[in-house]
Amino acid sequence: MKIAVTYENGQIFQHFGHSKQFKIYTVEDGKIVSAHVIDTNGSGHGALAGLLSSVKTDVLICGGIGGGAQMALAQAGIKLFAGVHGDADKAVESFAAGSLAYDPNAKCDHHDHHGEGHTCGSHGCGSHHCGEHTCH
Repeated sequence: MKIAVTYENGQIFQHFGHSKQFKIYTVEDGKIVSAHVIDTNGSGHGALAGLLSSVKTDVLICGGIGGGAQMALAQAGIKLFAGVHGDADKAVESFAAGSLAYDPNAKCDHHDHHGEGHTCGSHGCGSHHCGEHTCH
């Protein structure tokens, strides 16, 4: 099984659509047998699901993610575990052990936040254009 995690400095990056890297883990018999980091090479929101599909990802672990990205992952057959924070390696170990804490409703949708001071997870998303796309 291949598991991808939105990745930055050892932590789960909290904004799927802005991910610059994914850490890809191969898990067999409940144990991590290999892991490596891949760059997204500037891929935007829509292209990230395709990138994960191209490396044969079965599962994505991430922080916040928008509805469009959730649909793209579902269409690619990638199972989503969102709303996860903290150390990427520990999250995958927890997933492999069947004990990963996640939020099936975690998403960041800027269409509901027409003002200042919105946040996605525990981090602000910065500027956005309501009506164009979601944060992730």
